[in-house]
Amino acid sequence: MTTPQPGFSLLSTWADQLRPIAEAAGRAILDVRARGFDVDKKTDASPVTEADRVAEGIVVAELEKLSPAFPIIAEEKVSAGDIPEINGSAFWLVDALDGTKEFIKNGADFTVNIALVYDGVPIFGIVHAPARNETFVGVVDPNGSDRRSEVWRDGKASPISVRTRPPKVVVAGSRSHEVADEMDAFLSNYEVSDRVVIGSSLKFCLVAEGLADFYPRFGPTCEWDTGAGHAVLRAAGGRVHTFDGAELPYKKVPSFLNGKFLADGGP
Repeated sequence: MTTPQPGFSLLSTWADQLRPIAEAAGRAILDVRARGFDVDKKTDASPVTEADRVAEGIVVAELEKLSPAFPIIAEEKVSAGDIPEINGSAFWLVDALDGTKEFIKNGADFTVNIALVYDGVPIFGIVHAPARNETFVGVVDPNGSDRRSEVWRDGKASPISVRTRPPKVVVAGSRSHEVADEMDAFLSNYEVSDRVVIGSSLKFCLVAEGLADFYPRFGPTCEWDTGAGHAVLRAAGGRVHTFDGAELPYKKVPSFLNGKFLADGGP
């Protein structure tokens, strides 16, 4: 079954509606941290807190009202065994607290991620970083050239774009999930001026804003970890692809598990 293709105007309207929702989820996360919380373990041994669940509830409730025809793949619901069927071409991906380990240790590199996938590719993404008070928005017309790519800071939006790759590159990497030998082998092909270590989907946003050139990922991720950042980077003129050059695919039911990939700003 093919679901109706959302046009650029509708996607842009949804961005305006969902940015405040992502920010509300972010405030709820900070409220939980301020009052204290317990840390539980999921079946895969990854940590989960009240903040993950509360923030996901806020986002999912709004998406259910906004587009009831589109299934919602949300990390904590999937962990609990709640995986809706994806019969059409479009579905939402939600990771309402990406970077739980950063959140637990009182860091700033955690985000609220909301993405819409159409025909196997993210076309809409919001990445909100509550502790940094910044929100990245990316919208890509699925059937045209229109794009919207911006970051919100202090209530004001600024356009963002990838940069032309310089002779010496800046590389974004994971704080918690680096695969050192594969990263070193990849970087041996480039002259590197700096390596930026940052958590969550903010690595995609660094490339989208032209502050980094690459984000190579060799460890496992799930689609809800990457969808929003992927859309933001696509809207800014970049790509997220496998190491053989194919666009990173989505709708990998039932695991939603990604393989290795490279996020970059282009040639």
